[in-house]
Amino acid sequence: MDLTLKFSILLLLLGFGCYSWGSYNLSTPSVSANASPFRNDFGHCERLVKKWASSSLEQEVKEDKHTLGDLLFFLHVPRTGGRTYFHCFLRKLYYSSLECPRSYDKLRFDPRKRHCRLLVTHDDYSMMSKLPRERTSVVTILRDPIDRVFSTYEFSVEVAARFLVHPNLTSATQMARRIRSKTKGVSTLDIWPWKYLVPWMREDLFARRDGQEHRGSGDVQSSDPYNMEEVVMPLHEYIKDPIAQEIVHNGETFQVAGLTNNSYLSESHEVRHCVQRYKHLGEHVLEVAKKRLDDMLYVGLTEEHRESATMFANVVGAQVISQLGGSNSSEESAANSNSEQSYSVSDSKSDNNELRDRTPNGKESEIASPDTVEAVKGNMTVGELMEAYEDCISSLRNTQANRRTSSLKRISPANFTKQARLQVPEMVLQQIRELNHLDVELYKYAQNIFANQHKRTFGIMGVGEGMQNSTYGAGIKVLSLGATLVLLLLAFYVFVNAQRRTSKVKI
Repeated sequence: MDLTLKFSILLLLLGFGCYSWGSYNLSTPSVSANASPFRNDFGHCERLVKKWASSSLEQEVKEDKHTLGDLLFFLHVPRTGGRTYFHCFLRKLYYSSLECPRSYDKLRFDPRKRHCRLLVTHDDYSMMSKLPRERTSVVTILRDPIDRVFSTYEFSVEVAARFLVHPNLTSATQMARRIRSKTKGVSTLDIWPWKYLVPWMREDLFARRDGQEHRGSGDVQSSDPYNMEEVVMPLHEYIKDPIAQEIVHNGETFQVAGLTNNSYLSESHEVRHCVQRYKHLGEHVLEVAKKRLDDMLYVGLTEEHRESATMFANVVGAQVISQLGGSNSSEESAANSNSEQSYSVSDSKSDNNELRDRTPNGKESEIASPDTVEAVKGNMTVGELMEAYEDCISSLRNTQANRRTSSLKRISPANFTKQARLQVPEMVLQQIRELNHLDVELYKYAQNIFANQHKRTFGIMGVGEGMQNSTYGAGIKVLSLGATLVLLLLAFYVFVNAQRRTSKVKI
């Protein structure tokens, strides 16, 4: 064959290969949008990660980390129960006019402006580069890594399954795009990490449904909902996929460290990729994440729900009430109530059940100093806050349960429950632990912080005050036990005296 012809064929093959690779990346969710051809050799990665960690550890923190600053930044780690805290705690404390305009994807407020006291977002810790560090208090909630992976998988499927009302993927995608373009808020598909995970799972669900229809059979071979490949991606496939590797695994550590693919720091993406490539470099990231937790005002645990809620009310809620409650007036309350109604969208309502978590596109606002803030909602006590929380969480859970049930019907017989999780093989659970080794260690560390935080909070308050503020009856149990002991001692005293009198009479 002529040399020129051979060379031409080679160029064509190379061109086709490049085109195919490019096409794949364009059709795949842009998880690697921030990834560039980073140098991945170990020496470079080690220097990069150590430099980043050293710089992060040197950052100054507030002198008194236990005192609430002018701005409360709730770093919401997905699937930890943060949504409940936002609706049932923070919205009971702050008027919407005191909220920083919320966006779970991009920063949209100017720190120079006033009347912004609360920021709730899925953004990672790199958000602090945009905030006045010395005036900001950070709170977060962490969850057992295995349970969080389960929950992330289940929620990805649940939201994606809502689109199965459409005849095909094209119709579902176009409808979602039209609805989102007409709204002013932010939907689940705009929120990190769901803007990556839901489209990925949605495409997979439609492909499996089309496959069933093509085969002409609706039979499902497995009784394990986490391994029903005919209708939904099995969990063991999900955890091994590159998208899960990039976004889900060690997500708590990366978010607290400020290294997610949604980070505001340019170097974070290369640092993350180096840590993912060389496992033991993660120890440097873990050290930074632990220090960040140490410096926070409050660290809650999803598994310790009641204790976490009580402590949040006493540590965070009490300080918000004290800090903002002094400037209340009827006119401000009315104005803020109107503002709240315009900001709030009920969880139980959404357009075609495809959009949720709407947020306002109001004017940008910012951090106010204590003498310029508007009123906190009424003059509630911590006890009243806990009562309001109990009522709210019950209603919110019912709404979420109904939505979940309705969504999962579309992928029947798959039905995710705590009982069904027990069917997942130990081998898969061990893989999840290994893939989330940083989160496993960070969660253990958070448990120690939580225990010390609990001792410090209720040790300072004392039994009487803790009993008064807790709605869970821990203090009441202490009082009841004490009263019982007093009564027993009194009865014993009466009995002994009676015996003495009896003895004297006999003599």
